Amino acid sequence: MYSRAMTTPDPALLNRLETFYDALPRFTARAEDFGGLVLFVREGAGWPFYARPRLDGGDPPSAADIMAARERQRDLGLPEAFEWVHETTPDLLAVARSAGLAVLEAPLMVLDPAALPAQPAAGVRLLDPASDAFAADLELSRAVAQVGFGTPGTDRGAGGPAERDAVRVEADPGSVEGERQAIREGRRFTAVAELADAGPVASGIGMRAGDVVEIAGVATLPTFRRRGLGAALTLTLARHALDSGAGLVFLSASDNDVARVYLSVGFRRIATACIAEPAAVPAL
Repeated sequence: MYSRAMTTPDPALLNRLETFYDALPRFTARAEDFGGLVLFVREGAGWPFYARPRLDGGDPPSAADIMAARERQRDLGLPEAFEWVHETTPDLLAVARSAGLAVLEAPLMVLDPAALPAQPAAGVRLLDPASDAFAADLELSRAVAQVGFGTPGTDRGAGGPAERDAVRVEADPGSVEGERQAIREGRRFTAVAELADAGPVASGIGMRAGDVVEIAGVATLPTFRRRGLGAALTLTLARHALDSGAGLVFLSASDNDVARVYLSVGFRRIATACIAEPAAVPAL
């Protein structure tokens, strides 16, 4: 079993991660400060960002800072989302919970390049921004993620190509062009695992700032789980990151079962990523 106390992370490594977390949103978002927090507000199409502790230090985030940031997120129509690394900002966990947030404590894992399997993963490909099928590939990869994350975990379940196709949405041209540009600039890349009779059934992305890459959004349609597709996809994303010159590759696992998948392709746990959102209000 994993535990938060099982490792003593390298402060220099944690600092590299903090620099990444602060730098990545700044490509497409503006920063607004709320005491010890910075809220990244995305400008243009794409997924919204989070609020997190300010990189420049100062006073630690308070409950009042969290409430002010949440009010601003609501005013902007954004998810009330907060992220931080527990080992870097240990006092924030209790503060966040006292401010009404539910906190997921996720294994934070970094890649040991020497442990990454050398053999390529069959059936996995990176999306090509020059392809005529790029927009369709992007739509399908997003639909896979929506269905996959709608049923968390690693167990098989309902949700296959039919459900994927039902939630597929035509991508906005601006979003497609933004994705093309991000891939061409080396800031982002997407991979899909596909089967001949089903098309894309797993997807994931890599996001880069400096020489650090985060692998995120790895999802498999529930009916195709337990086939090694998540591991194959992660292997491909990690290999591409290294081949593109990344010096550090990391990810956050949603739970310990998912973390074991990443262990199989060379990742090791070094800390705990905290992901917070408003706690659900019990039904009366």
